Amino acid sequence: MRWIAGVLINAILFVALSGFFESFHVEGFTGAVIASFVLAILNMLVRPILLILTLPINIFTLGLFTFVVNAMMLELTSFFLDSYIQIETFGTALLIALLMSLANMVINSVLWSKEPR
Repeated sequence: MRWIAGVLINAILFVALSGFFESFHVEGFTGAVIASFVLAILNMLVRPILLILTLPINIFTLGLFTFVVNAMMLELTSFFLDSYIQIETFGTALLIALLMSLANMVINSVLWSKEPR
């Protein structure tokens, strides 16, 4: 249930962020859901390998290189699903990765907090 919610949250973020950036385009909400699903699969399969390979530079940059790895995952998603999601520059991918990470952090802290409200 949590994984599906994460995929839908990322799809909503894709659609929202595509409205803010001209160099980032998502082909409707269905395309955003498909892109979010593929991104989740890539994050499960490829991202751990990239994080291990980039561990020295990640330690050197105090973890900030993780945003670059997230941007690479977005670029890889864009490469596989060019008809649904297009990211023109790596800088745009980096900015979108940063914004999605921050938004996911806030949303997850609100949705999955263990304290009763």
